[in-house]
Amino acid sequence: MAIFKLKVNRKEYQVDVDPSTPMLWVLRDHLNLVGTKFGCGMAQCGACTIHLDGVAVRSCITFVDSVGDKEITTIEGLSENGDHPLQQAWIEHDVPQCGYCQSGQIMNAAALLKVNPHPTDEEIESAMNGNICRCGTYTRIKAAIKTAANS
Repeated sequence: MAIFKLKVNRKEYQVDVDPSTPMLWVLRDHLNLVGTKFGCGMAQCGACTIHLDGVAVRSCITFVDSVGDKEITTIEGLSENGDHPLQQAWIEHDVPQCGYCQSGQIMNAAALLKVNPHPTDEEIESAMNGNICRCGTYTRIKAAIKTAANS
């Protein structure tokens, strides 16, 4: 066990955990930030996507001892009131069906729009490749990303 100082969603936290603990479990079990979901545990599905200094990463394979002083953003920290353009577009396009993958989808899309504010269909598909939606709402996800890019 070791003590780690983390900056999550613009707040400072201190956790005493094993250095090899995945950030997914630090967030969910120690900080009670449960919007980040466990999907596969192997970085294959994207349900656990968070941002480290604005870059989308899979929290299931990002160990707490590798974070250092990087700013962590979870779905809870994307906006204070759920009014991020992507969150609004998700509602407008009725994207979620079961909703399980949606926080990871939104976090990956937010990282895309940060570096490419007006992506083409092909760029959206490429960036979102690997974020799995078992309900198959991919066309609505792409439409919502395009709407958010134009807002």
